[in-house]
Amino acid sequence: MKSGTLSVAAWTILPRNVLGGAGYTAPSDQFNLGVIGCGAQGRGLASEFARRANVIAASDVESIRLKKIQEIVEKETEKAKGKALKGFKLYADYKELLARKDIDAVIIATPDHWHAVMTIDACRAGKDVYVEKPMSHSIVEGRAMADAVKKYNRVLQVGNMQRSWRNFRHACELVRNGYIGDIKEIKVSVGPPPVKYNLPAQPVPPTLDWEHWIGPGPMNPFNDELIFMERGGFPNWRDYKEYGGGMVADWGAHMFDIAQWAMGMDDSAPIEYFPPDTKNLVPLTMRYANGTIMVHERNFRKADYNAVRFIGTDGVIDISRSFLDTIPAKLQDQVIGDNEIKLYHSENHYADFLDAMKTRKQPISTVEIGHRTASVCHIVNLCYEFNRPLVWDPAKEKFFADAEANQRRSNPLREGYSIEV
Repeated sequence: MKSGTLSVAAWTILPRNVLGGAGYTAPSDQFNLGVIGCGAQGRGLASEFARRANVIAASDVESIRLKKIQEIVEKETEKAKGKALKGFKLYADYKELLARKDIDAVIIATPDHWHAVMTIDACRAGKDVYVEKPMSHSIVEGRAMADAVKKYNRVLQVGNMQRSWRNFRHACELVRNGYIGDIKEIKVSVGPPPVKYNLPAQPVPPTLDWEHWIGPGPMNPFNDELIFMERGGFPNWRDYKEYGGGMVADWGAHMFDIAQWAMGMDDSAPIEYFPPDTKNLVPLTMRYANGTIMVHERNFRKADYNAVRFIGTDGVIDISRSFLDTIPAKLQDQVIGDNEIKLYHSENHYADFLDAMKTRKQPISTVEIGHRTASVCHIVNLCYEFNRPLVWDPAKEKFFADAEANQRRSNPLREGYSIEV
């Protein structure tokens, strides 16, 4: 040794229980994360992860948002770890962030049309991925994302965080264990499908790289509704099919996800889809292979949005983020026994992702689960658009005898962008 530096360092590698007790987190256990997409959702996720890991970089096509997320991460880091964050880097191009060898995983919180390209790029770069819901913008994109995770041996968590909430897990365990009998019908209350982009052109703000915001999606003129440059909250790109999937995909990725989980259909989907019959007030209807009916019926509780109702032969369960109501009422407090079906128990969706990174085991909302849930949303949107019945083969991931629907399983990407794995 040329100096005593290495010998001192060697002596500091001690068991964490010696260094700081059972709750101590060694620096080697702290993952380095980068955030891609610094809008409202990205900033919220950055805040959550900064309390549990090292968020050291961010990327966005809008410079003001980059500065905002830096302020949030620095504040949360100092609050959680008692020291100021140093060296936080900002990137206009997410590929520069992916090129960093010291980043273990990325948080993707961009508009939906970017999810697949960025996820596949991240997997190829050796990064684990936390990607917001809906996981994909098309069925083919979702399958490509799943293939990339498998090929590059990565961990991916989808932001279906309701699976990490006690009430949703309890409702699904009640259904799985037959506490309301055989499920005859499921009502899913979420908003409408997307519409074609139809906003008037506005001047592009100087702080925004509009070409990069569009990325793999179809080029359209800028309008503030898409990103809310001067306003807070969640912007409306979700409402337009070129960039999102409407509320069917945005909230459906949460609520159809709970229906799939409760029914044990995480690897499948309904096989028949029937458009609404407005004349007879019949909502869009789906049928699983086992005969269970699922409908997209908005506001079945009138004032309560974004909820799921399970109707069984022996009872009813209503579940949302604000309530868990059951018939019979005693089921709300029912204890699921050790000899009954118990679902994956995650106390925190973000910690669960970090644990999966450490153990290399599957997290609670895997790429396959995210793909199947998003596929249901995409098929529902196509059923609304075509206004005709669709027959789906979950095993082959194809429509039966419908060339147009099969072609629309994917969205065309602009030149220069690819989801090739």
